[in-house]
Amino acid sequence: MSSSNFVDYVKVCCRSGKGGAGSKHFHRDRTTAKGGPDGGDGGRGGHIILRGNKQIWTLLSLKYRKHIIAPAGESGSAKLSSGKFGKDEIIEVPLGTVAKDAETGEFLFEITEDGEEQILLSGGRGGLGNNHFKSSTNQAPRYAQPGEPGKEEWKILELKVLADVGLVGFPNAGKSTLLSVLSAAKPEIANYPFTTIVPNLGIVAHRNHQSFIMADIPGIIQGAHTGKGLGHRFLRHIERNSVLLFMISVDSNNITDEYNILINELKQYNPELLDKEKMLAITKSDLIDDELKQELKQELPEGIQYVFISSVTQKGLPSLKDEIWKLIHNEFH
Repeated sequence: MSSSNFVDYVKVCCRSGKGGAGSKHFHRDRTTAKGGPDGGDGGRGGHIILRGNKQIWTLLSLKYRKHIIAPAGESGSAKLSSGKFGKDEIIEVPLGTVAKDAETGEFLFEITEDGEEQILLSGGRGGLGNNHFKSSTNQAPRYAQPGEPGKEEWKILELKVLADVGLVGFPNAGKSTLLSVLSAAKPEIANYPFTTIVPNLGIVAHRNHQSFIMADIPGIIQGAHTGKGLGHRFLRHIERNSVLLFMISVDSNNITDEYNILINELKQYNPELLDKEKMLAITKSDLIDDELKQELKQELPEGIQYVFISSVTQKGLPSLKDEIWKLIHNEFH
């Protein structure tokens, strides 16, 4: 997916439908000159609804659609006939879409399942017809309720990529290269920071025709939690991953220090991220021999499973996939 087609944030003006007015009608026919009230209720105005669609990966369809408007409900009529509801405006969005109020920033809901529907903005209620207002003391009410007005509000939709594994590391840690080798994804790869500016998703084939989804997330820099660099734009994508695969190059000055910086950025952004399953991949390990590898093992961070890999020679990749699979499915050994 080209970067121009990946849209993970939109701000839209939503206007729900006005409710239809209740009717002030009285029953009349050839045999009844002055019948009782039979005005029907007005129809509800159209809702604006988000519906999850697992076939969609981006909010691109909303990028140039700044106004979403649902139609009004119809008025009630004679013979207690209710007006039709205004047609709901249904917007299909990717799984992992979060809706927020643009004014307050308040979290409204998150779409996580295919076919799941949530009302983003509800339509106005239809007014009650005069039939509702008759009583023993007022048998011919000549009034009915108007319909409720629709609402007009700005909403923010953000996408958190849903993937089994999120790749976490500094720019140029080899994340895009690993994804391109393990899956059919073709992320842009170059030897300079921030080649990846949007998440790339790849389906990684595993044993017995099984597979899992891996997301290459833009590289973290120190201070990302404050919004520095790409900051919050990509840190939120990590929230929806089951397993975090930390990737640090073997030629790093200090692997443990680098790992601690990455951990701290995630902790500052959202401490709950540290509750996820974690694993460390030491990349570009084709650059060192076995003796140096043994020395490096003494300096690795404690308490995290690690594997030495090389995307170029594909060394260690089968083991990496096996261990990731166990973490995803909690098959600890």
